[in-house]
Amino acid sequence: MTIDVAPVKPLVSVDVLEKLDVRVGTIERVEDVKNSDKLVKLIVDIGDRKRTILVGMKTERRDPREIEGKQALFVVNLPAKKMMGEISEGMLFDIGYSDGIIPVLAVPERPVPNGTRAG
Repeated sequence: MTIDVAPVKPLVSVDVLEKLDVRVGTIERVEDVKNSDKLVKLIVDIGDRKRTILVGMKTERRDPREIEGKQALFVVNLPAKKMMGEISEGMLFDIGYSDGIIPVLAVPERPVPNGTRAG
């Protein structure tokens, strides 16, 4: 499989990168978001508590519930955002969406405690 590789984005300082809080969480449940063609609601254990994170993967997978029980990376220090009447408390860090391919989860190579920081 090959893609047209996008140009590398402009340089940023390490200070900018360190502002992102990316953590491992376990996807406990995947629920439908009513009246949305794209969104599903993930209930994610990120160690200190559970968060609701909305993800536009309804059309990307035959069964979005196949990711239940998997660990993945999440950006957890974004402002809460209301979409389709639901609140999202973070962002799934996936691979492929920006390049127009069906996204896959960014996952640790072996299980680690929920809430473990990336970087």
